[in-house]
Amino acid sequence: MAAARASLTLKRLRQRFGINAPKLAIRTHFPWYLRLLAVVAMLAIILVLAAWIFQAGKRTAGFQASEVLGENRRLAARVAELDAQLSRLRDSQGSEESSRKIESAAQQQLAAQMMVLEEQNAALKEELALFEGLMTSSQAAARSGLQIERLRVEPEAISGQYRYRMLVVNNGRRPPREFKGTLELTLTVVQDGKNVIIRLPSKAEENASNFRLEIQHYQRVEGFFSLPLGATLKGIEVRVLQGGKLRASQSLAL
Repeated sequence: MAAARASLTLKRLRQRFGINAPKLAIRTHFPWYLRLLAVVAMLAIILVLAAWIFQAGKRTAGFQASEVLGENRRLAARVAELDAQLSRLRDSQGSEESSRKIESAAQQQLAAQMMVLEEQNAALKEELALFEGLMTSSQAAARSGLQIERLRVEPEAISGQYRYRMLVVNNGRRPPREFKGTLELTLTVVQDGKNVIIRLPSKAEENASNFRLEIQHYQRVEGFFSLPLGATLKGIEVRVLQGGKLRASQSLAL
């Protein structure tokens, strides 16, 4: 009994202090205040690092912001310059367009004036040719009195409207006495298949100035008349009257 206890006790001692005994960890004991001091120091270091990183980031951000602001200023200046160039180009284009319009209007006006001058020149040439013929004594004797020369009737651009021209010459005495009279137009037209006679001036136009004549040597007469809708002009007779008496006449078939 005693031997068994001794064997058990020896076995337990071998397990505790022998080769198979559990390993022991030896740790240095730090007081609690040293551990607290280490934690505070570590936190202080972390705060310092965080503050440095924050300032560095702030400086970097500020530098980038200044670059962005500078770039924005440069872009704004460039945009303003381009806007100014665009405005100048628009003004220039508008001026060129206005110049072209003015030039075109001037050319049209000049062409119209040249046409009028050409017509007047042609009329003056006709009058000169007529006067050269009337200067000969033989013709003057044969054609003494009032004469209607160069009668012409031309259609206008407006449908049914015509323009008439003539030269009334007072080839009477030397020196000629002033002639005062009236002009009368007799139009022969076809309307609805029938011949119709139209006399001008109408009663409403009897006192119109373009039908009154006051001739010392000659007078160029011209005017317009319009036909009824659907009527076609076939002929015209021009008569010069004085006190209701016929003094000269000329007819023209169309």
